[in-house]
Amino acid sequence: MNISPEIIEEIKFRNNIENVVSTYITLKRAGSNFNGSCPFHSEKTPSFTVFPSTQSFYCFGCGAGGDAITFVMRMENLDYVSAIRLLAERSGIKLPEDSIRNDGRKEVGRQRVLEMNKAALEFFKKSLWDENTGKIARDYLINKRKLSPAVINHFQLGFAPNSFGALHDHLKKLGYSDEEMIVGFLCGKSNKTGGAFDYFRNRVIFPIIDVTGNVVAFGGRVMDDSMPKYLNTSDTPAFKKSKNLFALNFAKNHCEKMLVLCEGYMDVIALHASGFENAVATLGTAITSEQARIFSRYTKKVVISYDSDEAGQRAADKAFKLLQEVGIDVKILKMDNAKDPDEFIKKNGPNKFASLLESSKTRFEFECDKALSKYDINNINDKIKASKDLCEQIAKYPSEVERELYSRKLSKLLDIPVDSILRDVNSIIRKNTYKDKKTEVNELYRKASGIGDRINPESVANIKANKAEEAILGLMMLKGEHLKACTEKLSVDSFITPLSKRIFEKISQAYKEYGKFDIGFIEGDFTLDEISRITRMQSERGRLSINDENVLNEYIDILSSEKQKSMDSDTFDSILDAIKNKKK
Repeated sequence: MNISPEIIEEIKFRNNIENVVSTYITLKRAGSNFNGSCPFHSEKTPSFTVFPSTQSFYCFGCGAGGDAITFVMRMENLDYVSAIRLLAERSGIKLPEDSIRNDGRKEVGRQRVLEMNKAALEFFKKSLWDENTGKIARDYLINKRKLSPAVINHFQLGFAPNSFGALHDHLKKLGYSDEEMIVGFLCGKSNKTGGAFDYFRNRVIFPIIDVTGNVVAFGGRVMDDSMPKYLNTSDTPAFKKSKNLFALNFAKNHCEKMLVLCEGYMDVIALHASGFENAVATLGTAITSEQARIFSRYTKKVVISYDSDEAGQRAADKAFKLLQEVGIDVKILKMDNAKDPDEFIKKNGPNKFASLLESSKTRFEFECDKALSKYDINNINDKIKASKDLCEQIAKYPSEVERELYSRKLSKLLDIPVDSILRDVNSIIRKNTYKDKKTEVNELYRKASGIGDRINPESVANIKANKAEEAILGLMMLKGEHLKACTEKLSVDSFITPLSKRIFEKISQAYKEYGKFDIGFIEGDFTLDEISRITRMQSERGRLSINDENVLNEYIDILSSEKQKSMDSDTFDSILDAIKNKKK
């Protein structure tokens, strides 16, 4: 899909990148630019920079980069055209239908999947309340799980009939193709017949609704002993599992004090039905770093309410780590005589659960409980092991005050002098710091040498040439005179690495057609990772502030020299191969 550059320019003009990014993260001025904590990876020191002069962003930590369009693509899990549409809607621009032209590839876009999901949800809801079809599901929800019809309707729960083609046939009548249903993860394709079949069959349906009210996906709980017990939508053009939370569309209005993180759909629904409307859940998987960053946008405190079994506690440990990394105050519920919040509330009532929330434990208290259940601290060897485990936990806290306080607490718990505890904690910190620095140095070396470069793999064999190529391309994107000079002096064949060839070709094409360059003109032709690399080229040249003609000519000379070496090497290899073949 391509969109006219005039439309792109107008959309970007009305969606200043600083304003777009500021709706998601907090930015602080740093000279002529703006800095903030990157929304695409967890970090303690802000490395995310917005460049108003080029209307671009770049993270010097994870390498994500681009313009306002690319930023929205990453944040909202959108394709290129859907991001354009979203920004156009935000700024009141109406996209003419002829501004979008197909390049021949058959694609199912986000909007089409959202429309299809909405139709599917209406079908599921109707099936649930059908006198015959939905009897088994109504019995489960109302009689077994004790949900009122009001709660069922509030969450728009539904039922997928025990049929291989009920939903498929319904959507077909509405004009949706088999391909669209397969891409939207509503239907699968039979290996035997090649026909489509319903993914969700004989299941209670839990719609996943985003914060803007779109039905982006579904979860389904089976009504018999079939496996898997829960089936969830896989990633589609409208949905990415790692970037969504169940019931956040409701909880976002009740999360000022805290959010409660649950393990499953029914726990969340039970909590909401009991008045705890700040509960959410991940979608069939353990919490991800992306979901942790979503939490950080809405609240400063999260209470983890996972199942009390071993698997639930392991998941809680991971959630602790990821949520703390994004600066959230994290606590955990300790539920006695109940497996999950739903069971606890049924046994003890909502008031007791409210008290439980208020008395939730810190991570250190949680780790202490684990250690005490694992070790006999009256035994010297076990006491040493418990001390080692808990000192490692204390060492993870970034605040020296926190480390001091928890060391004193551990000292009393194990009857060990606090100075000994602090020495062990500081020793662990020194070891971890050394490991981190070693890893950082190795990573910098890998980046500098091109090792492991999956975006431009050929750069490792052409290090010097690749550096010259990136500098030239960066200069071309920064100044119109450099752009004009390079298109006159260079051609695609002047470059060595395939990625640089493609970038030069697209930049040159944009200049030839429009007499100028904007990254928005070409980003539809590259992946998000490639756009990030292109933005890095531009931002690095901008940071150096060395953009004169002499510098450009030096890099062109270096590239020309490296290109000649490459050609000489290829010629020599060809002659050598010819001699070998002749001898044979």
